[in-house]
Order: sequence, then C-alpha cells, then structure tokens
Amino acid sequence: MTASRAPAEPTVREFEATVESVDGREVVLDETYFYPASGGQPADRGTLDGHLVDDVVERDGAVVHALDPDADAALAPGDEVTGLIDDAFRTYCARAHTASHVLYGAARRVADDLGYAGFDIAETKVRVDLTTAEPLGDGDLIELERLANRAVWDSLPVSWATHSAGEARDVDGIAFNTKTEEGAMSGGDAVRVVTVGEADDPWDVAACGGTHVANTSEIGPIAVLERSNPGEGVTRVEFAVGPTAIDELGAVHAAALDAATALDARVGELPDAVSRLRDEADRLEAELRDAREELLAARLREFPTADVGGARWAVGTVDDADPNELREPATAAVAADDLDALAAVGTGDAPFVVVAADGDAVDAGDAVGAVTDEFGGGGGGGPTFAQGGGLDADPEAVAAWLRER
Repeated sequence: MTASRAPAEPTVREFEATVESVDGREVVLDETYFYPASGGQPADRGTLDGHLVDDVVERDGAVVHALDPDADAALAPGDEVTGLIDDAFRTYCARAHTASHVLYGAARRVADDLGYAGFDIAETKVRVDLTTAEPLGDGDLIELERLANRAVWDSLPVSWATHSAGEARDVDGIAFNTKTEEGAMSGGDAVRVVTVGEADDPWDVAACGGTHVANTSEIGPIAVLERSNPGEGVTRVEFAVGPTAIDELGAVHAAALDAATALDARVGELPDAVSRLRDEADRLEAELRDAREELLAARLREFPTADVGGARWAVGTVDDADPNELREPATAAVAADDLDALAAVGTGDAPFVVVAADGDAVDAGDAVGAVTDEFGGGGGGGPTFAQGGGLDADPEAVAAWLRER
C-alpha cells in the first residue's frame, strides 16, 4: 500500500522514486508526492521523468499515475524516476482547500445547526455545500466573506495530525461525516485531522485528507461569488481565492462606483440613494397606472351605444390594452353612463373580449359565453364582469356582431 505523502508534506515539489509497476500508461511508485483526486480536490499536475502526468487516482491502496496518452514512456519496474509537481496548481489547490475550512469556520459563526455536505475545487472557484436550519441570505454571505477574510488577515496557524478514529470523533466541534471522511482515513484506524487556529481555540477543525497551507495568511483574498440551493436544506456557497477573487472584488468595486456616479452619491450612500430611487419609481408607476386608467376610461366612454335585446349596450374595440386593465374602467362606465352593459373587444394578435354589466338586464358571463360560442376561444366570469380570449375573428367583426345580435 502506497499512500501519497502530499497531505503530510504539501510543500514538496520535486522527489525521487522507484517504479514499482507499469500497466500500459499507468505507473505506480514506491512513494509519491502527487496528490490523487479525492474529496473534492483535483489531482496534482506535473511530470514523471519529463512525461506529462494526465491523472492521479488512488486504486486498491496504491497511487496510480496515468501518463499522457501521447507520452512515449519506456518505464519499467525498478527504474529510478524524478517527479515534478506543478507548483502553481498545487499552491492554488492548497490555498483553496484551506480557504474552504476558513469559510466553514465562518459559517459556524453565522448559521445555526450547521452541517457539511461536500465541496469541490474548480479552476476559478470553489464551492462548499452547507446544511443549515434556515437558508443563508445576502446578509449572511456578506458576513461569511467578512469573517473569512478576517481569519486570513489574523494569520491563523494551520496544522494537521493523525489520530485514531475514536479520538478524532471525540474532538470538540469536528466536522466529520461521510463527505469529509473521504481522503482523511489513511488506513486502519488512523484519521487525519486538520486544525485552523490554535488547538485550544480553533477557528475550524475537520477530518480531511487534502493539502493545505501552513498559515491562513497564505490564502490571500476570499470573494464570495454566489449562493444556490441544490437540495432541500442545502446552501451552496461559491467563492474565489487568489487572482479570481482579486478580479471579482475589483469588478464589484467598479460596479459600485459606476452606480454611485449614476445616482450622484458616494458608494456608502448607495443604499439610501437606491431606496429614494425605488420610492420615486413606485410613485411614477402609480401615476402612470392612474393616467392609463383614465385614458382607458375615456376610450370606453367614446364607444357607440346600441339597443341589443332591449338592453342599452356600449360596444367598441380597444388597442394596446390588457383584459385585466379594463375591469375597473369598464365597470365604472356601466355605472356612470346608465348602461346595461359594455363590451370591449381587444385588437392585436390575440383578440379578446371583456363585458361589464349590471347583472340584471345583462349577465356578463352569459354574454362572453355567447361570443366564444360564435367565434371560438374560451373564457368565463360572473354576472357583472367576464372576459374571453383566443377569438378566431377580426375584432371589428366581433364588435359588429355584439351590436346586431
């Protein structure tokens, strides 16, 4: 059984080893510092004797190095080889993995009944899935980012040690479940435990088999990108570290400055400025709605009247209107103009009809039913107001039929 030495010695980038076995392009060494993909952390990148390593996995207790399919490597058991690990990618993964612990520690201080549901390191972002009693809101995300960056600034030590499974599970506050155990079990009864902060007052402590930096100050800035809910009771938080985080924070700052300029305010005054703008928009919307109702009412008052079956009707067509917008002005017109009923036929790609009636001489629902029987479509309503849509006829023809029936 050959375990990777990467979690225990994450700063090693070059090493010598002996080839134990070769199966096609898969190579097993007597020892390795390549990290195999595990627990959400991707495999290391690098080379063996100059041959590109395409993937690294742990299989049947051995770390298997899969060489690039194009590599013409004539390796054989017993060969001495040099392994080189991609420094930039290992450093990024170590920072990102440690950042996930820091963020989880921040979540401990924000959310109640916190649980861990997994994590993943991608090229430009990291995700952490949390189980919480209540979904995290925007304010919680801001606090997570603030607390995480404060933990980075405070330069907390990061350490790791191996314990028995029983001892590990007894560690106060440890994150230890089926998700975090992957990679943490180093064989037998041994469990690797990573602690962020001092042992007597840790920021976070978890069973974990990944690579980490030695101090949180090495992580750099952390920028929370977004949240989502991939499952019931689970909040997914996506964040960035390093250059992506710097770019994200810069973009957010630029957007805030642009918004402040547009609103003639300082960045710190944006919430009040936006609130005033929203109030003004609401006021203008209400005024526009009132003006539109008055315009529609004026249009309806201009409808010609006709005697239909002994009842006085006003019938006409109206464009650029929604059936629901016509309810109040049509009902008001019937009451104000001493009408028994008013019918408005909407023009456009989807002709409709609305009928307002007094409910005595004319039943609006029956009137709409007669229209849809004649011209297709469907609708419904009560004695004083009804509407129908999907009419298969020219609106003027529908209006003429209503006047003449």
